[in-house]
Amino acid sequence: MAQLRDIMTTQVAAVSPQDNVYQAANLMKQHNVGMIPVVENGQLRGVITDRDLVIRGIADKKPNSQQVADVMTNAPVTGTPDMSVDEAARLMAQHQIRRLPVVENGQLVGVVSIGDLAVRQPFADEAGHALSNISEPSRPVM
Repeated sequence: MAQLRDIMTTQVAAVSPQDNVYQAANLMKQHNVGMIPVVENGQLRGVITDRDLVIRGIADKKPNSQQVADVMTNAPVTGTPDMSVDEAARLMAQHQIRRLPVVENGQLVGVVSIGDLAVRQPFADEAGHALSNISEPSRPVM
């Protein structure tokens, strides 16, 4: 059975908690990603997503100079390099996340996205199942 170490992206752009949100947004644009890990001394401290930028930043009229620590998601769901692809897909579906930071001994070693699962033929079923659970429709607040 394949493990995350077999499919994860290991060259991952990251920001520190002290960086500003403009830097995080610029990295997202530059790398065409929707999530950037927040790392300090090699340790994963959180993640900042495009959604975090909108909900906790722009919608609250916070400046681009706002620190990443003020809008990031703390204590993100993570995987390990030896986790099976099936287990990761279930975890992503359960928590409705599209990107899973992979850590070993607290150190960020990679990231797996729903796309990483989808483009590798043996894992297409897991990706489809995870995506269908992640993409459950929400009901508008009336």
